[in-house]
Amino acid sequence: MLMATLSLGITMLAQSSTATTTMIQTPHITAPEGAFAKTVLMPGDPLRAKFIAENFLEDARLVTSVRNMLGYTGTYKGVPVSVMSSGMGMPSMGIYSWELYTMFGVENIIRVGSAGSYKEGLEVLDVALTECSVTGSTYALTQNGETATTLYPSQTLNDAIRQKANELGIALKMSKVYTTDVFYTNETWQHIADRTGADCVEMESFALFHNAAALGKRAACLLTISDSFVTKKELTAEERELSFTEMIRIALETAISSDISAVTATSAAGHNQESRKRLENNHVVIYSHGKTYDATGSQVH
Repeated sequence: MLMATLSLGITMLAQSSTATTTMIQTPHITAPEGAFAKTVLMPGDPLRAKFIAENFLEDARLVTSVRNMLGYTGTYKGVPVSVMSSGMGMPSMGIYSWELYTMFGVENIIRVGSAGSYKEGLEVLDVALTECSVTGSTYALTQNGETATTLYPSQTLNDAIRQKANELGIALKMSKVYTTDVFYTNETWQHIADRTGADCVEMESFALFHNAAALGKRAACLLTISDSFVTKKELTAEERELSFTEMIRIALETAISSDISAVTATSAAGHNQESRKRLENNHVVIYSHGKTYDATGSQVH
């Protein structure tokens, strides 16, 4: 009788606990409400996300693994931080960053990825901070009518990243990044570099910057140079996974900085949002700090 009573009590407690946990499920992410921190580090590779969680976060727990796209939340120096893989390419980054921003309460995403260098002086293992991303992709045009082919990260995040890199004594190379849809192309890298003016190439940041701008969120992109088209030097797959510690340290220190915590708190409360663009009635409108402007910058309502 006692065992039956205890068993019933345990069952009721489990049911009660389950009943108070709201699961949020999309086709790509399934996680409890509140499972993600306000700031997420996003490498492309799920194994790199796992490496960051296991080696840099305390009490890291796996919060989503749908399609083996691994997402973790833990603490860094006592502050909640999440890390989740984005997959490769703008469509994949577009899906995961959009859902994190809109469904899971994320305010800041810092991409921590790899890039190939087009320039002398941007060497393998250098850390590059993206100052703008240029593309020939139609990702933004298809998503909401955005015609710009050069997009920018959050100035707030970039300022914090530069400050933390300086405090850590890590040199940053400010870089114009070419975000491409195509990994294998007949166009030569020299022609791409000349045509775009880019310092390096990757496949995700433009989509991330677009989603952040469209939703009034913040995004930044730190890149470790994994190979150089100029010198032909490159890292192995294992080195790519394990050797990006300087970039990761900068991103984590930024995630817990007081400046980012303060602006995140005001944004989560619905204030001080950075500019975002949308297409309404076939016209681009710009929202900034609670006001609406047309494409010329004139306030409309």
